[in-house]
Amino acid sequence: MAALTSSSISQFFGAISCSSASRSRMTDLKATKSSDPFGSFSSSSPSSSGEGAKAPLPRPQTLPVHKEREARERKEEVNRKVASKKAISIILRREATKAVIEKKRGTNSRKLLPQTVLEALHERITALRWESALKVFGLLREQIWYRPNSGIYIKLIVMLGKCKQPEKALELFQAMSDEGCVINHESYTALLSAYSRSGLFDKAFLLLDEMKSTPGCYPDVYTYSVLIKSCLQLFKFDQVQALLSDMEAYGVKPNTITYNTLIDAYGKAGRFSEMEAALSEMLQGENCNPDAWTMNATLRAFGGSGQIETMESCYEKFQNAGINPNIKTFNILLDSYGKAQHYDKMSSVMEYMQKYYFSWTIVTYNVVIDAFGRAGDLEQMEYLFRLMRSDRIKPNCVTLCSLVRAYGRAEAVDKIKSVLRIIENSDIMLDTVFFNCLIDAYGRCGCLTEMREVLEMMERRGCKPDKITYSTMVKAYSGKGIKDRVKEIQDIFREQRENMMMGS
Repeated sequence: MAALTSSSISQFFGAISCSSASRSRMTDLKATKSSDPFGSFSSSSPSSSGEGAKAPLPRPQTLPVHKEREARERKEEVNRKVASKKAISIILRREATKAVIEKKRGTNSRKLLPQTVLEALHERITALRWESALKVFGLLREQIWYRPNSGIYIKLIVMLGKCKQPEKALELFQAMSDEGCVINHESYTALLSAYSRSGLFDKAFLLLDEMKSTPGCYPDVYTYSVLIKSCLQLFKFDQVQALLSDMEAYGVKPNTITYNTLIDAYGKAGRFSEMEAALSEMLQGENCNPDAWTMNATLRAFGGSGQIETMESCYEKFQNAGINPNIKTFNILLDSYGKAQHYDKMSSVMEYMQKYYFSWTIVTYNVVIDAFGRAGDLEQMEYLFRLMRSDRIKPNCVTLCSLVRAYGRAEAVDKIKSVLRIIENSDIMLDTVFFNCLIDAYGRCGCLTEMREVLEMMERRGCKPDKITYSTMVKAYSGKGIKDRVKEIQDIFREQRENMMMGS
């Protein structure tokens, strides 16, 4: 098995550091001439002689120099005080607005600063904090300066769709209409997306029919693409074909985004014949040129399924077609080669990235760290992790999973605990997947007490155990022949599942 040596890795990243430093020093120094921007005016003066010449205006009587300076300083001081008072007033009002948003509404809650309320709303929409966003939106609608805005409604409906809250999305859609906002195909598409993301395809298709009969709200290629994507994510492949036929009958032509969505979804599902058919149809269509997204989806499909030669052939064909790779392309190649244990080809990709100045992202580091961890090369893995942190790229949950998984295979208990120390001194958001990796690692090492403590850690972090959590623990206890613990975990899992069924 070919592998990168520690010295080659060091030289590789050393070269990157040197080249980065030299590029930062190569600043373009240009000599600039000082010029008076008003020179053309200050140098000219009215003619003092000739026909039509006028007598110059009398010069105003000037103050002594020191008096003039004192007057100017007094004026500047007054201006500073006025500006300071205005700034303090604005700051206090912004802070008061934030306080009202975060706490209970007071008597002045209808006179909040527009910018602060809108910023608070935008932050919550971006973070998909739908409950908090709706509270801020309710506060927004109470303001004396509030005017209904279709754009805000659409953003909120899209957010609710992503958060699987279709009923709330419908309420906003109806409120939008009640407030006199223009209902167009964008607002319909937002609601349709909310339905389809939650698997409510009957309602989504009814809404699609309603759009067809509503002037000014006819579905476009984006509407169909949104619906197709949702169908593909839930493996509703028959409905996808029906939608494509409906598009053709309605005169809506698929675009590059539509085909990219099809190629990506078919590839992830391992439906390579459909994927290749979509790619072929795309190449034959008008104004549907493949792009880097198309290339990446195709490479990910073949590389992720271990078809390395096909992936390489496609990469060459895309390049011959004039499509240039980007950082995501190289991440896909590195990941595919790493999982196939083609470490020499990984090295070639890394050298190419260095040659053409492609900066590593957190995804790049995660892919390479995981590859060395899978290969059992802990020294290289740890070197890359240190390099990642020195490059000021903050590790995430994926990074930590790779470390813990590798240490678990090597039964390096102390190393696992060092990862936990990193977590204690950081604000990394942990998820159930990480804790499952941690449970598996402790189980492999035979540290059953520590494995049980992970459940308590999950509870403190607000992460709920899932089926994988309990099955991993059962496997560890069964391997040690501890039958009473196996029964205990099975009972906990059964009780949790019953509670979930009763709650639904």
